[in-house]
Amino acid sequence: MADHKTIARYFLGEAFSTGHLAPAEEWVAPNWVNHDPSTPVLPAGPEGFKQLISAYRAAFPDLQMTVDELIVEGDKVVGRWTASGTNTGPLMTMPPTGKQATISGMSVLTFAGDQVTEQRTVWDTLGMLQQLGVIPTP
Repeated sequence: MADHKTIARYFLGEAFSTGHLAPAEEWVAPNWVNHDPSTPVLPAGPEGFKQLISAYRAAFPDLQMTVDELIVEGDKVVGRWTASGTNTGPLMTMPPTGKQATISGMSVLTFAGDQVTEQRTVWDTLGMLQQLGVIPTP
C-alpha cells in the first residue's frame, strides 16, 4: 500500500518523465477525471490518464518533470512542479517547433483510498507557447 505522497510523485513526476504507465492500473480510479483548461476532455479512468501522459511524451520525448513541493491535507495532495522538454512532436493541433520550454504548474489530486479520482491542474500554458515561438512575446 503506497502513501499519497508516493502516488502523487508518480502522477506529477515519474509518469511524465519516464512514460512508465503500469502503476496507473492500480493508482488511477475507474472514475478518474482530469480538469485542465489546456487539455482536451479525456476518457475516465486509467485509459484517460495514459492518453494524457502519452500525448505529452509524444510531443516532448525528453520531458522531465520535477516535483518541487507536495502538501497533503485529508484526501487531497497539492503538488507544485516544473516541466521541461524539447518539442519534437505534435501537441494536439500544434506542429512540432524543435524548441525547448520550461514551465511550472500546480496540481491538486483527490484520493479515494489509494486511488486518484480527480486531477485539477493549472500551468503556464502561455509561457510554454511563447518559449516554443507559437505566440510572440510582448
